Amino acid sequence: MSEFELDGRVAVVTGGGQGIGEGIAKVYAQRGAAVVVAARHADRIQRVADEITAAGGRAIAVQTDVTDRAALEALADAAVDTYGSLDIWVNNAGGSSVRTPLRNLDTTDWDTCIAVNLTAVWVASVIAADRMNGSGIIINVTSPAAERAAPGSGHYSAAKAGVNALTRTMSVELAPDIRVNGIAPGYVPTEVMMTALDMDVPALERMAESRIPMKRLGTPDDIAAAAVYLASDAGSWVTGQTLTVSGGL
Repeated sequence: MSEFELDGRVAVVTGGGQGIGEGIAKVYAQRGAAVVVAARHADRIQRVADEITAAGGRAIAVQTDVTDRAALEALADAAVDTYGSLDIWVNNAGGSSVRTPLRNLDTTDWDTCIAVNLTAVWVASVIAADRMNGSGIIINVTSPAAERAAPGSGHYSAAKAGVNALTRTMSVELAPDIRVNGIAPGYVPTEVMMTALDMDVPALERMAESRIPMKRLGTPDDIAAAAVYLASDAGSWVTGQTLTVSGGL
């Protein structure tokens, strides 16, 4: 299965201090990539980087606010300066803890959501593409909410719909050298999702039993497997796509 290996690749994963981002970072390292783990919380990303290196992988932690262009540039430069190249960039940072109907949404909350979930993806992708020497991979973590009504989370849904549009357009503009794809995770009980849903895990598990065809919640490793496929040679003819990984829901 050599086409699924990432030996010699250098990957940046934003939002890598927990949940899906942590899962992607660790599985990338297991497949041979050197990983730059990025997020706002220095202690979380350092833990992930330390666990990767303790397992025999290569990783560094770079504290990053994805809404700060200078911080994103420093992150990309850290990957190149430390490991010599930048081959894979995963825009995973995002989310919103605000749940309210759009007619009641504060403008500040709208602007914050768009900045983190949409603008940061555009800025980071451009920065990453500028540092990918001749070829590379960009993966945007989006949401099934981008394709359906999301009462109480319309701002988040709109931002993720924008990410899907960015994915399609950038895949054409950056082809054939850089492939751009998305992953839309279903219900994975991460801290960000549980806060957004305002549910506990047992309630979410009961929902999975009744509504998800695969009868279970997702895991970070489920999403990481898709991220390996899209970043590896196995996905070399795939670009401009958003892969939904949701257990069939």
